Amino acid sequence: MTKFEALGLEPSLLNAIADLGFESPSEVQEKAIPVLLEDETDLVALAQTGTGKTAAFGFPLIQKIESESRTTQGLILSPTRELCLQITNELQLYAKYVKGLNVVAIYGGASITEQAKQIKRGAQIVVATPGRMKDMIGRGIIDISKIDYCVLDEADEMLNMGFYEDIQDILSNTPREKSTWLFSATMPKEVAIIAKKFMHQPKEITVGAKNAGVDTVRHEYYVVSGRERYEALKRLADTNPDIFSVVFCRTKRDTQKVAEKLIEDGYSAGALHGDLSQNQRDLVMNAFRKKQIQLLIATDVAARGIDVDDVTHVINYQLPDEIETYTHRSGRTGRAGKSGISMVILTRSELRKVKAIEKIIKQEFIQKKIPTGMEICEIQLYHLASKIKDTKVNKEIDAYLPAIYDVLQGLDREELIKKMVAVEFSRFYNYYKNTRELNSPDGGQRAARDGGQNSDAFAGDGSVRYFINVGEKDGYDWMSLKDFLRDTLELEKDDIQRVDVKESFSFFNSDAAISGHILSTFTDFKVDGRFVNVEISKNPDSAPGRKHKDKGKRKKHDKGRKAHKDRSFSRKQGGKPGGRRSKKRDGFF
Repeated sequence: MTKFEALGLEPSLLNAIADLGFESPSEVQEKAIPVLLEDETDLVALAQTGTGKTAAFGFPLIQKIESESRTTQGLILSPTRELCLQITNELQLYAKYVKGLNVVAIYGGASITEQAKQIKRGAQIVVATPGRMKDMIGRGIIDISKIDYCVLDEADEMLNMGFYEDIQDILSNTPREKSTWLFSATMPKEVAIIAKKFMHQPKEITVGAKNAGVDTVRHEYYVVSGRERYEALKRLADTNPDIFSVVFCRTKRDTQKVAEKLIEDGYSAGALHGDLSQNQRDLVMNAFRKKQIQLLIATDVAARGIDVDDVTHVINYQLPDEIETYTHRSGRTGRAGKSGISMVILTRSELRKVKAIEKIIKQEFIQKKIPTGMEICEIQLYHLASKIKDTKVNKEIDAYLPAIYDVLQGLDREELIKKMVAVEFSRFYNYYKNTRELNSPDGGQRAARDGGQNSDAFAGDGSVRYFINVGEKDGYDWMSLKDFLRDTLELEKDDIQRVDVKESFSFFNSDAAISGHILSTFTDFKVDGRFVNVEISKNPDSAPGRKHKDKGKRKKHDKGRKAHKDRSFSRKQGGKPGGRRSKKRDGFF
């Protein structure tokens, strides 16, 4: 018996689950599904975004619906068009083997006439945004007076968006004896009021602590002056060459302004806010899902309903007005069991907000420094080497090689590598070599509490920064790499700090006192037959790496370390990072 079978699901749903490749239920699914299948009950479920809530209510709802009847039996309210469509698509996949079951999406920005036709043909389950649903009820297009189940998904988000009165009006058109299932990431007082007014002795399940953040997300903050926010944002992007991020701004104006500046500076960016037409929003979101956009600049309202599992970073360009909103922002990363990083760019006057957020999410922030230009150059240099190594050679180039060999005649291997890297690296280096320090002095005296996690690779603050030649393509994220280092070195958890994982290499910090132990442990160290090399991180303008006594053994894989991938040294002439591209931008990521 599979874990999903043990929850009491029927064969038609189990077959769909097998097709989807689901192996084990998430915690919220494991807790909610048996409760909803066993009883006709009201339920309040508190769980973070990205924990599998759609399946938690979707499987029981589909199993309880009578597909032979064309009457609307289930209503799901969700805050945004994007989330409405996402839920509809998922339910249709779950109901793949349930004959005659129709799920219809009702949302603004699309033809109300076409949606009315779909309802008339028969829709046992309706997924709707509150505004369009209220409109259709008012026009007499839809009848929800006989529904058996009502689901309020992302209830706190709907209330934050001002849908309180709409939800009240919609629920007043439903029968009292229905079952109401409320799913929310947080439990503000407005959600509690809805639960008290429209639900009868609801059962409650909680995944994690109420309002808490998920433990797959690391929270960091960077203190800068207000006028340096944009420069700080660019450096954070440049330090993470494979970044795939949602960047949050408070206002539509700031969102558009930041996106335009990033695009002008050559970054792969796009804006998402309420002033865009629905068609424009769809184009931006489709580009983001296809990773044609790497930095999606968004307002909180516009970003609600974004469901992309591979977001590596959430960047809070500005903190939200309501600190509870931070939970939803950070929930855009660290989804589906993957790790993520939530970064906050703030001024010293905003440090008090960090402490308030910590109380809500029940996790501590790590104070970190905006990378220096030389740190960025080092990361990008390793990344470029990796790109060169991993590039697939197009056979069409063969016809041009004889002429190229003639041009490069006389250069030995080492000199050729230096010149090839220097072509791109020099532009990068020239841009950053004279850039100013962005970190605000005395960002809050949090370093002691963070156990050294705030150390700077070149700050000389007692910690040492290391390079290691494994990364994401080896199956590591910041959590698993930290565990690997701690177990290999037999250290305590806090002895390894500031783990930053890139595609094919990573960095980490430790106290200088254990540097000898770390370097000796990773001398001629292999994992599955491959050398895992750890070296003290250097400025890129000095030769990276330390000297080894046994040069003969190390020479081969030291050269291999130089072959780390980079997409980011392509620059337009003149040295300014991020020249415009006619197609997707190669540079700076």
